[in-house]
Amino acid sequence: MENYIIIAVVAIIVVLAALYIYKAKKSGKKCIGCPYADSCQGACNKSSPY
Repeated sequence: MENYIIIAVVAIIVVLAALYIYKAKKSGKKCIGCPYADSCQGACNKSSPY
């Protein structure tokens, strides 16, 4: 029974992560997780946010 609960929790986390990525890509963000993703030019250079 405990295994089913753990599998369900992991499955929920994976589904929520996939939905987050889908929504972020659909809204036009080029670098998911970057705090400057809305204003970024898509280079995702770690030394410069713009």
